[in-house]
Amino acid sequence: MTRRALVVRHTGRAEAVAASEVVLTELAGAGIEPVLAAHDTDPADLPSFDLAVVLGGDGTILRATELTRRAGAPMLGVNLGRFGFLAEIEPDDVAGAVRRLAAGDYEVEERFTVDLTLTSQDGHQTHGWALNEASLEKSEPSRMLDVGIEVDDHRLERFGCDGVIVATPTGSTAHAFSGGGPVVWPDVAGMIVVPLAAHALFSRPLVVGPSSVVTILVLEDSATPGVLTCDGHRTIPVAAGDRIDVRGSDRPVRLARLSPAPFTTRLAHKYELSVEGWRRDNGGAADAEPEKTAPKTEHAKTGPEGTAPEETAL
Repeated sequence: MTRRALVVRHTGRAEAVAASEVVLTELAGAGIEPVLAAHDTDPADLPSFDLAVVLGGDGTILRATELTRRAGAPMLGVNLGRFGFLAEIEPDDVAGAVRRLAAGDYEVEERFTVDLTLTSQDGHQTHGWALNEASLEKSEPSRMLDVGIEVDDHRLERFGCDGVIVATPTGSTAHAFSGGGPVVWPDVAGMIVVPLAAHALFSRPLVVGPSSVVTILVLEDSATPGVLTCDGHRTIPVAAGDRIDVRGSDRPVRLARLSPAPFTTRLAHKYELSVEGWRRDNGGAADAEPEKTAPKTEHAKTGPEGTAPEETAL
């Protein structure tokens, strides 16, 4: 049986096109038939494939998951973008990485995804899914979106806001992070609910279990309709009175990992965290204890012209 590998590249980046040629050569040398596709290729037009290599930034990788998720094929991401949190390798490692992928020398990391259903007032349903997040935002910038939040059909809160994000642990370092949500390790199954600029006394991010259903209701008296965006590019218009149900999916996205680096290391590296700390002097020692001063007493002498003595601000 012929082994095939899907190759998805960002066609607008010359370095991605050049790197893809290396990928195609290495795959052919390993006896694997490459299948070249664009990020907007219809999955129904593709033959079956066993592996995938994606060359681009996080946006390209997120678009490529639409092709790989249904097939269940592990995906190797090559970072040719600015951040590349989902990518596994940098461009200078492409040839060796593809050889390892072809030889089966990798681990598979499964990432939790969510399924969502938008139900309009007339009962029509639209279905979608997300690896990073489903983001509901207001359509009219000058207006406030009025929403109700429910968990497992129990009302939680209603407020006006700019929007609401329901993110996965993978997406906790993306839009939800910018909205003030927590960073959640990817091996945690669950959903993070992050209100955006909510006009409410209680609008804290919430972490909900994977078996729960998060519901966002766009209230009928909302001053603006909304737009629902999945992973930053699949959009669905949302009218007043519509209902969005988000639940954990049983179909993950599978990532090919070549390095045993834990998520903690990736997080510190990508965000350039100060793992060595910053409270050090030139010799590397901890800050010296501040010099102690004598306490003031009731009998302190007055200064010139009978004024109180000068005090040092602490």
